[in-house]
Amino acid sequence: MLKIWGRTNSVNVKKALWCLDELGLEFERIDAGLQLGVVNTPEYRAMNPNGLVPTLEEDGFVLWESHSIVRYLAAKYRKGVLWPMDARMRAVASQWMDWAFTFQGGVRDAFWGLIRTPPEKRDAQAIEKARLRSGELARILDAALADRLYVAGPFSMGDIPIGCEVQRWLRLPMARPQLPHVEAWFERLCARPAFRKNVDIPLS
Repeated sequence: MLKIWGRTNSVNVKKALWCLDELGLEFERIDAGLQLGVVNTPEYRAMNPNGLVPTLEEDGFVLWESHSIVRYLAAKYRKGVLWPMDARMRAVASQWMDWAFTFQGGVRDAFWGLIRTPPEKRDAQAIEKARLRSGELARILDAALADRLYVAGPFSMGDIPIGCEVQRWLRLPMARPQLPHVEAWFERLCARPAFRKNVDIPLS
Protein backbone atom coordinates (compact mmCIF):
# COMPACT_ATOMS: atom_id res chain seq x y z
CA MET A 1 0.00 0.00 0.00
CA LEU A 2 1.06 3.58 -0.58
CA LYS A 3 2.31 5.39 2.51
CA ILE A 4 2.64 9.14 2.90
CA TRP A 5 4.41 10.88 5.77
CA GLY A 6 3.24 14.36 6.68
CA ARG A 7 0.91 16.58 8.67
CA THR A 8 -2.44 17.63 7.26
CA ASN A 9 -1.83 21.37 7.80
CA SER A 10 1.28 21.42 5.57
CA VAL A 11 0.56 23.04 2.21
CA ASN A 12 2.99 20.66 0.51
CA VAL A 13 1.49 17.58 2.12
CA LYS A 14 -1.96 18.76 1.02
CA LYS A 15 -0.80 18.55 -2.59
CA ALA A 16 0.03 14.86 -2.25
CA LEU A 17 -3.12 14.05 -0.28
CA TRP A 18 -5.36 15.83 -2.78
CA CYS A 19 -3.70 13.97 -5.65
CA LEU A 20 -4.06 10.60 -3.92
CA ASP A 21 -7.76 11.17 -3.25
CA GLU A 22 -8.39 12.65 -6.70
CA LEU A 23 -7.08 9.41 -8.18
CA GLY A 24 -9.09 7.27 -5.75
CA LEU A 25 -5.99 5.57 -4.35
CA GLU A 26 -5.83 3.79 -1.02
CA PHE A 27 -3.01 4.96 1.22
CA GLU A 28 -1.83 5.23 4.80
CA ARG A 29 -0.87 8.63 6.16
CA ILE A 30 1.67 8.81 8.99
CA ASP A 31 1.88 11.98 11.10
CA ALA A 32 5.22 13.73 10.70
CA GLY A 33 6.68 17.24 10.75
CA LEU A 34 6.93 20.25 13.11
CA GLN A 35 5.31 19.47 16.47
CA LEU A 36 4.67 15.86 15.41
CA GLY A 37 8.38 15.08 15.13
CA VAL A 38 9.49 11.93 13.27
CA VAL A 39 11.38 13.82 10.54
CA ASN A 40 14.65 13.96 12.50
CA THR A 41 14.76 10.28 13.35
CA PRO A 42 17.45 8.16 11.67
CA GLU A 43 14.75 6.04 10.06
CA TYR A 44 13.04 8.99 8.44
CA ARG A 45 16.29 10.67 7.39
CA ALA A 46 17.27 7.44 5.67
CA MET A 47 14.20 7.91 3.46
CA ASN A 48 14.32 11.69 3.15
CA PRO A 49 17.67 13.26 4.05
CA ASN A 50 16.08 16.73 3.96
CA GLY A 51 13.96 15.98 7.03
CA LEU A 52 10.92 17.54 5.37
CA VAL A 53 7.43 16.37 4.45
CA PRO A 54 5.86 14.82 2.48
CA THR A 55 7.62 11.56 1.73
CA LEU A 56 5.97 8.80 -0.30
CA GLU A 57 6.78 5.10 -0.09
CA GLU A 58 5.41 2.39 -2.37
CA ASP A 59 6.71 -1.17 -2.20
CA GLY A 60 10.17 -0.02 -1.20
CA PHE A 61 10.27 2.89 -3.66
CA VAL A 62 10.74 6.20 -1.83
CA LEU A 63 10.08 9.64 -3.26
CA TRP A 64 10.20 13.11 -1.73
CA GLU A 65 9.40 16.62 -3.02
CA SER A 66 5.67 17.24 -3.22
CA HIS A 67 5.50 18.14 -6.90
CA SER A 68 7.54 15.09 -7.87
CA ILE A 69 5.12 12.97 -5.86
CA VAL A 70 2.15 14.49 -7.70
CA ARG A 71 3.82 13.91 -11.08
CA TYR A 72 4.66 10.30 -10.22
CA LEU A 73 1.15 9.46 -9.07
CA ALA A 74 -0.46 11.24 -12.01
CA ALA A 75 1.78 9.43 -14.50
CA LYS A 76 1.42 5.97 -12.96
CA TYR A 77 -2.26 5.87 -12.06
CA ARG A 78 -5.15 6.56 -14.42
CA LYS A 79 -2.98 8.30 -16.99
CA GLY A 80 -5.06 10.87 -18.85
CA VAL A 81 -6.97 11.89 -15.72
CA LEU A 82 -4.38 14.13 -14.06
CA TRP A 83 -1.51 13.42 -16.44
CA PRO A 84 -2.31 15.09 -19.79
CA MET A 85 -1.65 12.80 -22.76
CA ASP A 86 -0.84 15.72 -25.05
CA ALA A 87 2.83 16.66 -24.65
CA ARG A 88 2.28 20.41 -24.87
CA MET A 89 -0.64 20.38 -22.47
CA ARG A 90 1.46 18.28 -20.08
CA ALA A 91 4.31 20.79 -20.37
CA VAL A 92 1.97 23.66 -19.51
CA ALA A 93 0.62 21.73 -16.51
CA SER A 94 4.20 21.10 -15.37
CA GLN A 95 5.05 24.78 -15.87
CA TRP A 96 2.32 25.85 -13.45
CA MET A 97 3.40 23.18 -10.98
CA ASP A 98 6.88 24.70 -10.92
CA TRP A 99 5.49 28.24 -10.76
CA ALA A 100 3.54 27.30 -7.64
CA PHE A 101 6.78 27.50 -5.67
CA THR A 102 7.29 31.04 -7.00
CA PHE A 103 3.87 31.94 -5.68
CA GLN A 104 4.57 30.17 -2.40
CA GLY A 105 7.65 32.33 -1.95
CA GLY A 106 5.59 35.46 -2.48
CA VAL A 107 3.03 34.46 0.15
CA ARG A 108 5.33 32.88 2.73
CA ASP A 109 6.01 35.88 5.00
CA ALA A 110 2.33 36.80 5.11
CA PHE A 111 1.33 33.25 6.03
CA TRP A 112 3.95 32.82 8.72
CA GLY A 113 3.35 36.30 10.07
CA LEU A 114 -0.43 36.15 10.20
CA ILE A 115 -1.00 32.48 11.05
CA ARG A 116 2.02 31.09 12.85
CA THR A 117 3.41 34.11 14.68
CA PRO A 118 1.89 35.68 17.81
CA PRO A 119 0.54 39.20 17.13
CA GLU A 120 3.15 40.87 19.34
CA LYS A 121 6.00 39.26 17.38
CA ARG A 122 4.77 39.95 13.86
CA ASP A 123 6.85 41.84 11.33
CA ALA A 124 4.25 44.15 9.81
CA GLN A 125 6.61 45.36 7.10
CA ALA A 126 7.41 41.83 5.93
CA ILE A 127 3.72 40.91 5.94
CA GLU A 128 2.79 43.96 3.87
CA LYS A 129 5.60 43.29 1.41
CA ALA A 130 4.36 39.71 0.99
CA ARG A 131 0.78 40.91 0.61
CA LEU A 132 1.74 43.20 -2.26
CA ARG A 133 4.07 40.70 -3.92
CA SER A 134 1.57 37.85 -3.77
CA GLY A 135 -1.08 40.09 -5.29
CA GLU A 136 1.24 40.89 -8.19
CA LEU A 137 1.95 37.21 -8.76
CA ALA A 138 -1.72 36.30 -8.57
CA ARG A 139 -2.39 38.70 -11.44
CA ILE A 140 -0.18 36.49 -13.64
CA LEU A 141 -2.39 33.50 -12.84
CA ASP A 142 -5.53 35.55 -13.38
CA ALA A 143 -4.40 36.56 -16.86
CA ALA A 144 -3.61 32.96 -17.75
CA LEU A 145 -7.05 31.80 -16.65
CA ALA A 146 -8.86 34.39 -18.76
CA ASP A 147 -9.35 31.95 -21.65
CA ARG A 148 -9.39 28.56 -19.92
CA LEU A 149 -11.13 26.76 -17.07
CA TYR A 150 -7.95 25.33 -15.55
CA VAL A 151 -4.26 26.14 -15.86
CA ALA A 152 -3.59 23.70 -18.72
CA GLY A 153 -7.10 23.68 -20.19
CA PRO A 154 -8.83 20.64 -18.62
CA PHE A 155 -8.32 19.91 -14.93
CA SER A 156 -4.93 18.27 -14.45
CA MET A 157 -1.97 17.79 -12.14
CA GLY A 158 -1.05 21.38 -12.95
CA ASP A 159 -3.92 22.69 -10.83
CA ILE A 160 -2.96 20.78 -7.68
CA PRO A 161 0.15 22.63 -6.40
CA ILE A 162 -1.01 26.10 -7.34
CA GLY A 163 -4.53 25.32 -6.11
CA CYS A 164 -3.12 24.53 -2.66
CA GLU A 165 -1.03 27.68 -2.63
CA VAL A 166 -3.93 29.90 -3.72
CA GLN A 167 -6.23 28.37 -1.11
CA ARG A 168 -3.81 29.42 1.59
CA TRP A 169 -3.48 32.90 0.07
CA LEU A 170 -7.24 33.42 -0.22
CA ARG A 171 -7.84 32.34 3.39
CA LEU A 172 -5.32 34.75 4.90
CA PRO A 173 -6.87 37.68 6.80
CA MET A 174 -5.56 40.41 4.51
CA ALA A 175 -6.65 42.53 1.55
CA ARG A 176 -6.20 41.17 -1.97
CA PRO A 177 -6.85 42.50 -5.49
CA GLN A 178 -10.04 41.46 -7.22
CA LEU A 179 -9.15 38.71 -9.67
CA PRO A 180 -12.32 37.34 -11.29
CA HIS A 181 -10.66 34.53 -13.24
CA VAL A 182 -8.75 33.25 -10.21
CA GLU A 183 -11.90 33.45 -8.11
CA ALA A 184 -13.97 31.51 -10.68
CA TRP A 185 -11.22 28.88 -11.00
CA PHE A 186 -11.02 28.56 -7.23
CA GLU A 187 -14.78 28.00 -7.04
CA ARG A 188 -14.39 25.16 -9.52
CA LEU A 189 -11.68 23.65 -7.34
CA CYS A 190 -13.92 23.95 -4.28
CA ALA A 191 -16.55 21.87 -6.11
CA ARG A 192 -14.17 18.90 -6.11
CA PRO A 193 -14.67 16.64 -3.04
CA ALA A 194 -10.96 15.76 -2.79
CA PHE A 195 -10.07 19.45 -2.67
CA ARG A 196 -12.61 20.23 0.04
CA LYS A 197 -11.49 17.26 2.11
CA ASN A 198 -7.73 17.76 1.95
CA VAL A 199 -7.07 21.38 1.03
CA ASP A 200 -9.81 23.82 1.93
CA ILE A 201 -9.51 23.42 5.67
CA PRO A 202 -8.78 26.11 8.29
CA LEU A 203 -5.24 27.46 8.23
CA SER A 204 -3.02 26.53 11.14
